[in-house]
Amino acid sequence: QVQLVESGGGLVQAGGSLTLACGASGRAAETYTVAWFRQAPGKEREFVATIRWSGIYKDYSDSVKGRFTISKDNVKNMVYLQMNSLKPDDTAVYFCAADPYGPGRRGVGSYDYWGQGTQVTVSS
Repeated sequence: QVQLVESGGGLVQAGGSLTLACGASGRAAETYTVAWFRQAPGKEREFVATIRWSGIYKDYSDSVKGRFTISKDNVKNMVYLQMNSLKPDDTAVYFCAADPYGPGRRGVGSYDYWGQGTQVTVSS
C-alpha cells in the first residue's frame, strides 16, 4: 500500500510559478513510479508528467513540456512538480499517482494509488 498526499496548490497569476509536492508513505520511494495528472471542471483527468521509479526516465504531456519539471527525492519520499510560465488553461485539481515499479505510462488506469488532489488556479 502507498499513501499519497499532495500539497502546494494555490492561486497564482498567469506567468507565475508554483511547486507541487507529493508525499508518499507505506513503501520505499525508489520502488514506485509517480505521475501527476490534472482534472479541470467538466473535463476528464489528463496526464501531466511521470517519473519512473529509478528517477531516470521522465515523460511530459505536450501541453506542459518545457514549462513543468518533475523530480523525485527518494530519501524524503517526495515527488515534486515545478510549474513555470503558468497559464489559465493550467487551472485544475492536480493529483499524484503511484505505480509500483511501473514503466511510466500516461494512462489513468496504469496507476494503483492516488492522492486526494490539490487545487491550482491561474488567473489571467
